[in-house]
Amino acid sequence: MRAPDARPDPASAPGPEGLLDDDLLGLAAGAARDAAAAGDAAIGAVVAHRGVVVSTRGEEVVRSGDPTAHAAVLALRDAAAALSSWRLLDCVLAVTLEPCVMCTGAAILARVGRVVIGERDALGGACGSRIDLASDPRLNHAIEVVVLGRRTELGRRSSRRAARP
Repeated sequence: MRAPDARPDPASAPGPEGLLDDDLLGLAAGAARDAAAAGDAAIGAVVAHRGVVVSTRGEEVVRSGDPTAHAAVLALRDAAAALSSWRLLDCVLAVTLEPCVMCTGAAILARVGRVVIGERDALGGACGSRIDLASDPRLNHAIEVVVLGRRTELGRRSSRRAARP
């Protein structure tokens, strides 16, 4: 029996929308596998809104030749289109690798409430590893960050460097 003031394991605690963090991360890992199979970095992202997954994307930088085609940005774009709103309130962004500055900035601008991270990125993570934009008090929005601290089932680090040609 755990102490009354002990925090629950975030991987087994339902998020505000009812889905488990591990479930969201599992879907993101599937998108990461697809991205890797297509020759891109093995990174995936999922956006869920009030219990419903509204977008799932994998990295497309190499395939598209677009340096902004990171999985998180693509998933946020798709979610905004699906919800007909740029404000992604009550949304959770789950990513296999900690978002970079661009992706974290996009999540802040979209007013995402929560980010679930499968793996920290000491090289370029902007949700606490390298820098912490997600909770910077100088910005107009802060994002709750949950780090599960586990690698995806991909069997190798899901970094962008691993997929460079």
